[in-house]
Amino acid sequence: MNTEWSLECLYQGYDDPEFEKDMNRLQELACQIKDSSSGLSGQSAGDMVPYLLGLLEDYYETMSGLDIYVSLRSSTNTADKETKAWEERIMQINSSISGALAGIERYFAGVQNLELIEPGSPLVKEYDFYLREKKREAAHMLSNEAEEIISRMNLSGGAAWGNLQEYLTSTAAADYRGQKLTLSEVRNLAYSSDAEVRKDAYQAELACYEPIRDSVAFAMNYLKSQVNTVTNLRGYASALDMTLEKSRMKRETLDSMLGAMKEYLPRFHEYLKAKASYLGHKNGLPWYDLFAPIGKCERTYSLSEAKDYLISHFKGFAPDMADMIQRAFDEEWIDFYPRAGKVGGAFCCNITTRKQSRILTNYDGTLSDIVTLAHELGHAYHGQQIENHRILNTDYTMPVAETASTFNEIVIMNAAIREAEGEEKLALIESRLQDTTQIICDIYSRFLLEQAVFDGRKEKFFFADDLCKVMLDAQKEAYGDGLDPDVLHPYMWICKSHYYSSSLSYYNFPYAFGGLFARGLYAQYEKEGEAFLPKYRALLHATTVSTVEEVAAMAGIDLTKPDFWRESLASIGKEIDQFMELAGR
Repeated sequence: MNTEWSLECLYQGYDDPEFEKDMNRLQELACQIKDSSSGLSGQSAGDMVPYLLGLLEDYYETMSGLDIYVSLRSSTNTADKETKAWEERIMQINSSISGALAGIERYFAGVQNLELIEPGSPLVKEYDFYLREKKREAAHMLSNEAEEIISRMNLSGGAAWGNLQEYLTSTAAADYRGQKLTLSEVRNLAYSSDAEVRKDAYQAELACYEPIRDSVAFAMNYLKSQVNTVTNLRGYASALDMTLEKSRMKRETLDSMLGAMKEYLPRFHEYLKAKASYLGHKNGLPWYDLFAPIGKCERTYSLSEAKDYLISHFKGFAPDMADMIQRAFDEEWIDFYPRAGKVGGAFCCNITTRKQSRILTNYDGTLSDIVTLAHELGHAYHGQQIENHRILNTDYTMPVAETASTFNEIVIMNAAIREAEGEEKLALIESRLQDTTQIICDIYSRFLLEQAVFDGRKEKFFFADDLCKVMLDAQKEAYGDGLDPDVLHPYMWICKSHYYSSSLSYYNFPYAFGGLFARGLYAQYEKEGEAFLPKYRALLHATTVSTVEEVAAMAGIDLTKPDFWRESLASIGKEIDQFMELAGR
């Protein structure tokens, strides 16, 4: 089994004639878009709207293959100069048409009677939601010239600061017991069954941030400052308001979810204190034991064992999911192991034009790593449900992005827990509580940090020590007395790439949304069995052409009311009770 992914479904390399052909085609289409955007006023919507939609389809189909290929190569070798050059070239072409795109979108927004075009144009009918979204977004659109300036300046602004954080964290070396480990490798040791290994790895991790902390602090400050500036120019009240509109999500939904989460935090604190007591700590759980395994589930899994485990457990849930997992392993969709220059964490990239996906992990063989694989394969399954949409209809928003992935986690963990007994059951329940605590307590702390930085950047600069203090304060609020206040993680603002995107702010609350929304959906699956699956697939299919609330309504859920969120959290409470009983606490 190849442990690195293959990108040959896209291109054979930068010297592939198809790569050169598509780069030339992209430039030609960019010129056509610029030419077409001039003089749109007075043009017949019946002719121009279908023409412009077709032109945009051609551009994005060409661009997506190029952009995905380059970004995937960059993620496994952030120091590759040739890749960086092509990455910048594609970004420059995209930036060069931002003003023209603004003009086209403004033209779409000005069309008064879309329904008059639809009967004669199936293309326009399929893009009804897309076009109505452009009408809504037009209220925050700037002039064509301003849009192009912002996009061009972002290349050496927000995007560059994000690249700096990615490069520094992917090339940072931790000195662990005389060995040089990547950041991903040393962070993986947090799951070791050896208490001394966990503690030493934690100290080595913190030490490796020291040489890069000031540079990453500057990246955080100037990136958030840029987003604040663009937010103001577009007339949004805050970066959060802009994020919610891009997410097609109401503020009432976010407030209901966060309110329910805050109500329920004490139960998570109970779990953390019980785990601390089990491990012999008296002042709450020290950060380095947050992921300490409990019970007896020390088995590690080879890649072939992980494949068999996933397929066997998903076959009973959805055969098409099991078939897709088989393909992912057999057709080299997955890049498994950590190595120098490779980014940390895990992600899935849907390649809808090829009806495939690519998954990056930093696999270490634990059950937690199998759950991570299941999570990313959930994203791939989501991609499978939307691959028959037209290309401009293939973007789903941040909150629903985590639905299928978290649903997969629930499927795999529920099956594993059902099959286990005694110490193994304790280990599995505790492992899931670890993950759930991350999407509730840790995500809430990340939300608090990002909110504090966005608000604070209007008046001050956050040096590294300032960011560490904000991070620690956020952790204390989110984790309460469940963690040892003297042994937290002041540098979590450095290692999480989600903070460093100029186009995606607050990429934290969607994980809590996905986790709790998926629990509600899974409860329906338990009641309905196989009859739920067509509804589930239809719901995922609709995520790219619906609001968050409309998607939930397909399952009879009202997200703006706290009741749904409380019910999902209550199901976690039952697992906390199970853990306390099995752990004798």
